[in-house]
Amino acid sequence: MHIIYISGGQRSGKSEFAEKLALKYSDDPFYIATSRKWDAGHEERIKAHQERRKENWRNVEEEKFISEVKLDGGTALLDCVTLWITNFFDDAAYNGETALKEAMKEWDLFQEQEGIVIVVSNELGMGLHPVEKGGRDFLDLHGKINQYIAGMAREAYFMVSGNPLKIK
Repeated sequence: MHIIYISGGQRSGKSEFAEKLALKYSDDPFYIATSRKWDAGHEERIKAHQERRKENWRNVEEEKFISEVKLDGGTALLDCVTLWITNFFDDAAYNGETALKEAMKEWDLFQEQEGIVIVVSNELGMGLHPVEKGGRDFLDLHGKINQYIAGMAREAYFMVSGNPLKIK
């Protein structure tokens, strides 16, 4: 699998950049949405993402088991790792070790496929340090899964205010 990794802060332009990149590789890419619908505000964000994409996208909602999405050599945009790993963390009763093992196993199954995958993730931990243990545990978990996936990527970008910085 050809992996392209895109990270950055909230509202840094990651998804828009990833969508444009996916359309350079395919006229009908997969959009793998990993978000759970946590509340009405989050549903609005999901709706805004959906409205930005045209009909040529093959939309797949998959909260955890991304290996079930069969790419068949196609192009996919996975948006996003942060919400994906949140689902593992939540389902593991906030046990970071368990969540990491399960997510890595699922990622390994997914990346055995042929195709191009553009992965979007947030870069957390560059601001305030969480006071709560659960917040610190999540930051550690998130950083580890980001490193794991980015380590397999052929290309990696860091988004800053809508501008992609190629780091790999």
